[in-house]
Amino acid sequence: MPFYRRQSHFLGFTLFCSLLISHTALYAAGFYLQELGTPSSIGTAGTARTINNYGPESAFGNPAGMTGLHEDAILIGSQVLVPKIKFDSDIATAGGSDGGNAGNTALIPSFFAVKSISENARAGFSVVAPLGGGYDYGSNFVGRYSAQEVELSGVAISPSFGYKVNDKLSIGGGISFLYTLFEMDIALNRGEDPDGQARIEDAEDWGQQFFVGIQYQLNEKTLLGILYRSEADIDLDGDFTIRGLPTPVSGSASAGWDNPQLIEIGLSYQVNEKLIIFTQANWEDWSAFSENTFQISGSGVGTTVTDLDRDFRDTYRFGVGMSYRTGKDMYLFGTSYDSSPVSNSNRTFDLPVDEQFRIATAFIHAPEEAFSYGISLSWVYFGEGKVDQTSQGVRAKGEFEENWGLFIGGNVTYRF
Repeated sequence: MPFYRRQSHFLGFTLFCSLLISHTALYAAGFYLQELGTPSSIGTAGTARTINNYGPESAFGNPAGMTGLHEDAILIGSQVLVPKIKFDSDIATAGGSDGGNAGNTALIPSFFAVKSISENARAGFSVVAPLGGGYDYGSNFVGRYSAQEVELSGVAISPSFGYKVNDKLSIGGGISFLYTLFEMDIALNRGEDPDGQARIEDAEDWGQQFFVGIQYQLNEKTLLGILYRSEADIDLDGDFTIRGLPTPVSGSASAGWDNPQLIEIGLSYQVNEKLIIFTQANWEDWSAFSENTFQISGSGVGTTVTDLDRDFRDTYRFGVGMSYRTGKDMYLFGTSYDSSPVSNSNRTFDLPVDEQFRIATAFIHAPEEAFSYGISLSWVYFGEGKVDQTSQGVRAKGEFEENWGLFIGGNVTYRF
């Protein structure tokens, strides 16, 4: 191979390494979803999950709550995410477009089941998407040397168990088997020559995450719920390609990080037979996510291993909600606030998430004793998302003039 071809080959490979090290895992950070396709998660802005002791979704939300179910139950749910994510640039030294609506609409199903083992014991099973999202800015985006298209999806398959210790205390736990899939496109700046194109695809992994919870009846009207989820070790392995160079490059890529541990605490207070008020707070250990390891290997270019500190910080969440029952109908409402996992100076185009605000509502109807159904709606504002990022010598600065998502959910529950 001529020297200039070898040199271009190596530079493209090295550039791709740098880009992926800077961006791959960042997309997942701070993106645990509160919405899981159920009224108690979507319709309350996530504030009722820890104290839920009436629905099969407690199999994932807090398995201690499964002991409150008097019948076996199955819940099948689904939600549609409709995002509006539009960047408004102030500075774009390489020109380009603002990308239009970069949000990807997604259909997200979920499944929950609870089975009675004995008078005091319950077994649960759930399949949910606890994290994920996607952005498609287009090939000529002002920040194309940082990201053009990014997609992360995760599925958790979780068996769980709950046990009623006495009339006041219930405990529970489970394990989530997490499947994670990541793909990303980035433009390569070649100066006067046309851009190259770097792509990572089919980067996937199976990991595990443990969770344990309790519910304690403080008095006749007040219920306390606490849930802990452990860290999850994520080690993605996939393929990469670089095109647009004199010689195309292909090889394998891997990325490793920890999805953070978290603690959720919730309280519910029954005002009367119709009205319940609840609140929830949580802490997520996103500072532990900062340390990432990345490795990329290609034919003829060797192997590069890099450790990176992202300067992430822990996040906090606060929310309040209520349920109101009238006859066979129940109405749910909720609102919540999440702090930002990253400062303005460290935010990048692959995760333009800032502090988050949620406003939500849901309706549940039980026309028959065995069946009930619900519809849910949650509007999430992802913050201003200010970005000032220089990648491959090109600066793009601005903020997201629109940065929100709408979750629309529906579910059917069968008790038997």
